[in-house]
Amino acid sequence: MAQPEGKRRRGSRAPKEKPEFDQQIVDLARVTRVTKGGKQMSFRCCVLIGDRNGRVGYGIQKGKDVQIAVEKAVRQAKKHMILVPLIKETLPHTVHAKFKAADVMLKPAPKGSGIIAGSVIRTVLEMAGVPNASSKMLGKTNNKINNIKATFDALQSFHVKEKGSKKASKKIDETNDISNKTVQDPKATVSEEKKSV
Repeated sequence: MAQPEGKRRRGSRAPKEKPEFDQQIVDLARVTRVTKGGKQMSFRCCVLIGDRNGRVGYGIQKGKDVQIAVEKAVRQAKKHMILVPLIKETLPHTVHAKFKAADVMLKPAPKGSGIIAGSVIRTVLEMAGVPNASSKMLGKTNNKINNIKATFDALQSFHVKEKGSKKASKKIDETNDISNKTVQDPKATVSEEKKSV
Protein backbone atom coordinates (compact mmCIF):
# COMPACT_ATOMS: atom_id res chain seq x y z
CA MET A 1 0.00 0.00 0.00
CA ALA A 2 1.11 3.48 -0.81
CA GLN A 3 1.93 5.47 2.25
CA PRO A 4 0.35 8.86 2.74
CA GLU A 5 2.30 11.73 1.32
CA GLY A 6 2.91 13.23 4.74
CA LYS A 7 4.65 10.09 6.05
CA ARG A 8 7.08 9.91 3.15
CA ARG A 9 8.70 13.19 4.02
CA ARG A 10 11.73 13.03 6.20
CA GLY A 11 12.39 15.49 8.99
CA SER A 12 13.29 18.83 7.48
CA ARG A 13 16.63 20.30 8.46
CA ALA A 14 16.69 23.33 10.72
CA PRO A 15 17.56 26.52 8.84
CA LYS A 16 21.16 27.63 9.26
CA GLU A 17 21.70 30.68 11.40
CA LYS A 18 23.05 33.67 9.55
CA PRO A 19 26.62 34.43 10.71
CA GLU A 20 27.21 37.64 12.61
CA PHE A 21 29.90 38.79 10.17
CA ASP A 22 30.52 38.25 6.48
CA GLN A 23 34.01 37.01 5.77
CA GLN A 24 36.23 36.91 2.71
CA ILE A 25 39.67 35.42 2.16
CA VAL A 26 41.78 38.16 0.61
CA ASP A 27 45.17 36.48 0.46
CA LEU A 28 46.26 32.86 0.80
CA ALA A 29 49.88 31.81 0.41
CA ARG A 30 51.99 28.76 1.09
CA VAL A 31 55.02 29.65 3.18
CA THR A 32 58.10 27.71 4.20
CA ARG A 33 60.16 27.93 7.36
CA VAL A 34 63.65 26.44 7.33
CA THR A 35 64.72 24.78 10.61
CA LYS A 36 67.46 22.37 11.69
CA GLY A 37 65.09 19.49 11.12
CA GLY A 38 64.27 20.62 7.60
CA LYS A 39 61.61 22.72 5.89
CA GLN A 40 58.26 23.26 7.60
CA MET A 41 55.38 24.02 5.25
CA SER A 42 52.39 26.08 6.38
CA PHE A 43 49.69 28.38 5.00
CA ARG A 44 49.34 32.10 5.62
CA CYS A 45 45.82 33.49 5.35
CA CYS A 46 44.47 37.05 5.40
CA VAL A 47 40.74 37.33 6.10
CA LEU A 48 38.44 40.35 6.07
CA ILE A 49 35.23 40.31 8.15
CA GLY A 50 32.48 42.89 8.55
CA ASP A 51 28.81 43.36 9.36
CA ARG A 52 28.25 45.83 6.47
CA ASN A 53 26.97 48.27 9.07
CA GLY A 54 30.10 50.16 10.12
CA ARG A 55 32.22 47.41 11.69
CA VAL A 56 35.13 45.79 9.88
CA GLY A 57 38.29 43.92 10.81
CA TYR A 58 41.11 41.85 9.37
CA GLY A 59 43.29 39.01 10.57
CA ILE A 60 46.51 37.42 9.32
CA GLN A 61 47.48 34.01 10.70
CA LYS A 62 49.33 30.83 9.75
CA GLY A 63 48.33 27.20 10.07
CA LYS A 64 49.35 23.70 9.05
CA ASP A 65 46.37 23.58 6.69
CA VAL A 66 44.08 26.17 5.11
CA GLN A 67 41.13 25.60 7.46
CA ILE A 68 43.21 26.15 10.60
CA ALA A 69 44.77 29.29 9.13
CA VAL A 70 41.34 30.70 8.20
CA GLU A 71 39.84 29.98 11.64
CA LYS A 72 42.77 31.62 13.43
CA ALA A 73 42.61 34.66 11.12
CA VAL A 74 38.86 35.08 11.73
CA ARG A 75 39.36 34.95 15.51
CA GLN A 76 42.07 37.58 15.27
CA ALA A 77 39.90 39.79 13.05
CA LYS A 78 37.04 39.69 15.59
CA LYS A 79 39.41 40.89 18.32
CA HIS A 80 40.65 43.85 16.27
CA MET A 81 37.52 45.31 14.71
CA ILE A 82 37.10 49.03 14.09
CA LEU A 83 34.06 51.26 13.70
CA VAL A 84 33.90 53.38 10.53
CA PRO A 85 31.97 56.66 11.01
CA LEU A 86 29.59 57.75 8.25
CA ILE A 87 28.08 61.17 7.56
CA LYS A 88 25.31 61.46 4.97
CA GLU A 89 26.01 57.95 3.66
CA THR A 90 29.69 58.60 2.96
CA LEU A 91 33.02 59.16 4.70
CA PRO A 92 33.34 62.27 6.91
CA HIS A 93 36.33 63.76 5.05
CA THR A 94 39.40 62.92 2.98
CA VAL A 95 42.05 60.82 4.73
CA HIS A 96 45.49 59.64 3.69
CA ALA A 97 47.66 56.89 5.17
CA LYS A 98 50.85 55.02 4.38
CA PHE A 99 52.15 51.61 5.38
CA LYS A 100 55.59 50.72 4.02
CA ALA A 101 55.27 51.02 0.21
CA ALA A 102 51.46 51.17 0.31
CA ASP A 103 49.91 54.64 0.04
CA VAL A 104 46.13 55.01 0.19
CA MET A 105 43.79 58.00 -0.02
CA LEU A 106 40.07 57.78 0.79
CA LYS A 107 37.59 60.48 -0.19
CA PRO A 108 33.87 61.06 0.41
CA ALA A 109 31.58 60.73 -2.61
CA PRO A 110 28.09 62.08 -3.40
CA LYS A 111 25.02 59.96 -2.82
CA GLY A 112 24.39 57.41 -5.55
CA SER A 113 27.97 57.22 -6.79
CA GLY A 114 28.73 53.93 -5.04
CA ILE A 115 32.22 52.72 -4.17
CA ILE A 116 34.81 53.95 -6.64
CA ALA A 117 37.77 51.80 -5.65
CA GLY A 118 39.68 48.78 -6.74
CA SER A 119 41.65 45.87 -5.35
CA VAL A 120 41.31 45.15 -1.64
CA ILE A 121 40.26 48.72 -0.78
CA ARG A 122 36.89 48.07 -2.39
CA THR A 123 36.48 44.87 -0.37
CA VAL A 124 37.28 46.67 2.90
CA LEU A 125 34.76 49.45 2.20
CA GLU A 126 32.07 46.94 1.19
CA MET A 127 32.61 44.90 4.36
CA ALA A 128 32.36 48.09 6.41
CA GLY A 129 29.07 49.01 4.73
CA VAL A 130 30.25 52.30 3.22
CA PRO A 131 27.69 53.09 0.47
CA ASN A 132 29.53 55.93 -1.29
CA ALA A 133 33.27 56.60 -1.38
CA SER A 134 36.22 56.97 -3.72
CA SER A 135 39.86 56.01 -3.29
CA LYS A 136 43.29 56.29 -4.86
CA MET A 137 46.24 53.94 -4.53
CA LEU A 138 49.22 56.30 -4.62
CA GLY A 139 51.77 53.64 -3.75
CA LYS A 140 53.60 51.50 -6.27
CA THR A 141 52.94 48.16 -4.62
CA ASN A 142 50.35 45.49 -5.27
CA ASN A 143 50.92 43.81 -1.91
CA LYS A 144 47.39 43.14 -0.67
CA ILE A 145 48.31 42.90 3.01
CA ASN A 146 50.17 46.22 3.02
CA ASN A 147 47.31 47.91 1.16
CA ILE A 148 44.81 46.54 3.71
CA LYS A 149 46.91 47.84 6.61
CA ALA A 150 47.19 51.28 4.96
CA THR A 151 43.42 51.33 4.37
CA PHE A 152 42.70 50.48 8.02
CA ASP A 153 45.14 53.18 9.18
CA ALA A 154 43.22 55.65 7.01
CA LEU A 155 39.83 54.53 8.37
CA GLN A 156 41.09 54.95 11.94
CA SER A 157 42.32 58.51 11.33
CA PHE A 158 38.90 60.17 11.02
CA HIS A 159 38.32 63.13 13.34
CA VAL A 160 34.59 63.38 13.99
CA LYS A 161 33.57 66.12 16.42
CA GLU A 162 30.80 65.41 18.89
CA LYS A 163 27.74 67.47 18.19
CA GLY A 164 27.42 70.57 20.35
CA SER A 165 30.59 69.95 22.37
CA LYS A 166 32.34 73.27 21.67
CA LYS A 167 29.18 75.20 20.90
CA ALA A 168 27.63 74.15 24.17
CA SER A 169 30.68 75.28 26.15
CA LYS A 170 30.60 78.66 24.41
CA LYS A 171 26.93 79.08 25.19
CA ILE A 172 27.53 78.19 28.85
CA ASP A 173 30.32 80.78 29.11
CA GLU A 174 28.13 83.42 27.50
CA THR A 175 25.25 82.75 29.88
CA ASN A 176 27.61 82.91 32.86
CA ASP A 177 28.92 86.29 31.69
CA ILE A 178 25.40 87.60 31.25
CA SER A 179 24.31 86.33 34.68
CA ASN A 180 27.32 87.94 36.34
CA LYS A 181 26.57 91.24 34.69
CA THR A 182 22.94 91.15 35.75
CA VAL A 183 23.95 90.47 39.36
CA GLN A 184 26.54 93.24 39.42
CA ASP A 185 24.41 95.87 37.71
CA PRO A 186 21.97 96.47 40.66
CA LYS A 187 24.86 96.94 43.11
CA ALA A 188 26.48 99.42 40.81
CA THR A 189 23.28 101.44 40.54
CA VAL A 190 22.82 101.47 44.34
CA SER A 191 26.39 102.70 44.93
CA GLU A 192 25.93 105.44 42.34
CA GLU A 193 22.71 106.60 44.03
CA LYS A 194 24.50 106.81 47.44
CA LYS A 195 27.28 108.90 45.95
CA SER A 196 24.79 111.29 44.38
CA VAL A 197 23.00 111.70 47.76
